[in-house]
Amino acid sequence: MSPSSTHSTSLSSSKVLYEDNHLIAVWKTPGLLTQPDETGRPNLMDAVQSWLKQAYNKPGKVFIGCLHRLDREVGGIVLFAKTSKGASRLSAQFRDRTIGKRYLAVVAGKPDKAEGQLTHYWEGNDRPRQIFEKARPGLKEARLEYKVLAHENECSLLEIKLHTGRKHQIRAQLAKIGNPILGDTRYGGPPLKGRSDEIALMAYELSFTKATGEQQVHLKAASAEKWKKEFLKCPIH
Repeated sequence: MSPSSTHSTSLSSSKVLYEDNHLIAVWKTPGLLTQPDETGRPNLMDAVQSWLKQAYNKPGKVFIGCLHRLDREVGGIVLFAKTSKGASRLSAQFRDRTIGKRYLAVVAGKPDKAEGQLTHYWEGNDRPRQIFEKARPGLKEARLEYKVLAHENECSLLEIKLHTGRKHQIRAQLAKIGNPILGDTRYGGPPLKGRSDEIALMAYELSFTKATGEQQVHLKAASAEKWKKEFLKCPIH
């Protein structure tokens, strides 16, 4: 999907990136919620459930388990469980941090180091999230690795590997070091012209072990190369 994509309430087969008896991985367009919330807005989880029901002509309510989430403004790969076994096995992988998650981000400016690890300490009750450089009681560790892939138009393209999964972690940590994500005005990023429902962050790779057996699955967004070029040239206010 490109930065100009608009979200849809329905799911097409082209957005299904992987499926087996227990799991389904799909592409989430920016602007779409991952799962239902109190607003009642369209969400990806309901769309996947509806697609499974129609694709397999299933009677009654179709089981679907939400294993992880992406922020509404973020596009990328999302994995759902189709069975209770899939939900249990993959939830354990997420808890044990054996799931591989990589992101692309375009940020304002350029980090001081071309690559490195960021470790901060997390207070998750505030919005936007507050993070600190030193540990103290009640705070949780937030850790990621980043690498600068390109620098253009006073912006930098980063590849990010998550080691913890705090809400808004990437957004808050990059803002903390002075390099907020383009479009992420909540954390001090410059607005993107015509793209109020999207920030320059993509969940572009996901690796996991299947719910049965030991086979590894590695998924990568086919649109990543186009996305990189478009966002590095994005007009900002």
